[in-house]
Amino acid sequence: MARCPALIIAAPASGQGKTTVAAALARLHARQGRRVRVFKCGPDHLDPHWHELASGALVHPLDLWMTGEDDCRRRLHAAAQQADLLIIEGVMGLFDGEHSVAELARRCGIPVLAVIDASAMGGTFGALVHGLRSYWPDLPWAGALANRVAGEGHARMLQEGLSDATDWLGALPGIGSGGSGRGKPGGLLPERHLGLVAAQELPDALARLDAAADALAATPLGRIGPHELQRWAVDFAAVPEAETPAPTLAGRTVAVARDEAFCLVYAANLDTLRALGAQVALFSPLRGEPLPDCDALWLPGGYPELHASALAERHALRAQLQAHVDAGRPVWAEGGGLLALLQSIAMPDGSELPLWGLLPGRAALQQRLAAIGPRELRLDGCEPLRGHSFHYAVVQDGAMPVLAQATRPGAGTAALQGAEAVYRCGSIRASFFQAWFASSHQAVARLLGDGPQA
Repeated sequence: MARCPALIIAAPASGQGKTTVAAALARLHARQGRRVRVFKCGPDHLDPHWHELASGALVHPLDLWMTGEDDCRRRLHAAAQQADLLIIEGVMGLFDGEHSVAELARRCGIPVLAVIDASAMGGTFGALVHGLRSYWPDLPWAGALANRVAGEGHARMLQEGLSDATDWLGALPGIGSGGSGRGKPGGLLPERHLGLVAAQELPDALARLDAAADALAATPLGRIGPHELQRWAVDFAAVPEAETPAPTLAGRTVAVARDEAFCLVYAANLDTLRALGAQVALFSPLRGEPLPDCDALWLPGGYPELHASALAERHALRAQLQAHVDAGRPVWAEGGGLLALLQSIAMPDGSELPLWGLLPGRAALQQRLAAIGPRELRLDGCEPLRGHSFHYAVVQDGAMPVLAQATRPGAGTAALQGAEAVYRCGSIRASFFQAWFASSHQAVARLLGDGPQA
């Protein structure tokens, strides 16, 4: 058993300011010398960049379906042994989805801090807090923080509307971002079409976090010290280690593109490749680094559309990629990796940008989401490979054979709604589906190994 203070930062809906508050709280305690570990609920690649900068530690996802409850418990137990405070940022609304943030809080006994956008709210704030707290009688609870508050008078009105005074953890001015995907670049944590801009892309990212931490320091939540944090201490039980996978990728080198164009990478996926025996060779296409000497290539998700001109100019790398494919060596391209291999992408402003052109098709970037939510890929003889879908682009004019479909969890016609095609073109397997490798070692070995290709 490992005991450590822990909070889940949740909200009644997306766009309330969870990410800003979670990162600000992590930064506030980290700069006071405490060891802080942050996790992100759900499949998210971008918010963790901010949490890693704020805490100085790697951030992993917690997802009762995609990563599994045992994986969540293992990571929380391990972090609790090393940290002074655990912070878990929720996803969507507190009770949203079958595997909701509230369910994680209840199963693991972690108290919930509700962040509520109170910008156009008065006494209803108290009703909303009461509802969140009492909707599930056994939900662990910490309190509520009002965000985007107009001033002291507004804050006082909100506080007086609470039925339980102990729920009040303070008020913040409008320092949050606009909510995932809403494209409000003027926020403290700016956004674009897939969510927050990654922290490493902004030279003043740490200053932005410090500003948020300073604002939080003036609230009752921000003034809670190490001894008072013990009110939220949680006992995290040990869970048996996962079974060691067979070294099905032993002796193979898997090259992985990793830079601003290919930045949506779960660190745990790299860990899985190594656990399967592979050597992982990272390289940056944007910086003109050549394709490493490798047996297989993984092109992760990212923003190739924002760097299309630079990528298209990497003629030597493009030739190396073509030679890799011509030699029959596997390529797994997901999300932005798929886009990069297409002929071109049409942007919302009407322009069309060239890409690498290893796949016969073009893409169009829409202004609305094309797909979102959990998906699983079933390949013959393999455990389902779990993951998710979240993208604005669609493939057009592509005459590519479809190997399989990554479908929604469950069965029947509902599972097929929004299914993501997995395209097969020579040794390339490509899809908007983005995988959690640990969910199916067999499928990963099938996609990147030297055996019969999927």
